[in-house]
Amino acid sequence: MKTSLVCLCAVLLCVVSMAQSPTFSPQANTIFVGADGKCETAPDTALIQFNISTQADNAKEAYDQAAKQAEATRQILRTNGIEPKTAEIGFFSVSPQFNYKDPKHKVTAYQVNTSVRINLKDFSKIGPVTEQLADASVSDSQSLSYTLDSTDEAKSKAVADAFRRARGSAQALAAAGGRTLGELSYASVDTFENIRVIAPMARRAGPMAMAAQGASPTEEFSPRNVTVTAHVNAMFELK
Repeated sequence: MKTSLVCLCAVLLCVVSMAQSPTFSPQANTIFVGADGKCETAPDTALIQFNISTQADNAKEAYDQAAKQAEATRQILRTNGIEPKTAEIGFFSVSPQFNYKDPKHKVTAYQVNTSVRINLKDFSKIGPVTEQLADASVSDSQSLSYTLDSTDEAKSKAVADAFRRARGSAQALAAAGGRTLGELSYASVDTFENIRVIAPMARRAGPMAMAAQGASPTEEFSPRNVTVTAHVNAMFELK
């Protein structure tokens, strides 16, 4: 039992050492290959991002305006059945605006900025939320992107696809050399997620114009699939 444990530890240490250093010396009677794989799946989360930006003659007034816009955002979320605490808001930054044409660089105004991120699982709420944010003049523009929150299954499929391709390449190469592919002796994996981003949407006109336009821009359309990719490096023994 102790001998087996020592052997297992030695193997693990060897694998860790190789993983930390992707370039290692070729070993006799082995074949080393790399391949990419992917899994395309429907996104499960929509991300709406925008900035709250206000400007006033003094810092307090600018901050109060930003606070009102933040409260308007919370109210819009509540109206659509979304808990405000699920949204993420950055810190409020206050920046003085200077008149650089004035030799003394006199402060002419103060600007307050913060960023807001809203994660939506129910895609049917995208249209109402973006429209109401525009109607409330909370932000000049919004960006919409789709992502995959639960990536475990997609990553597993992408890794399996990459390994299948790597093994296929190794088998073809081994056969070309008159050898037979043996057991897997080493492997490393990297996975990546390709997030689909929709260009920022400019502020629309008032509520009357929105009604005249009819359906919202995202209505009845399906979001693009999220692609999760994996790269596998594998070393096989040769028989």
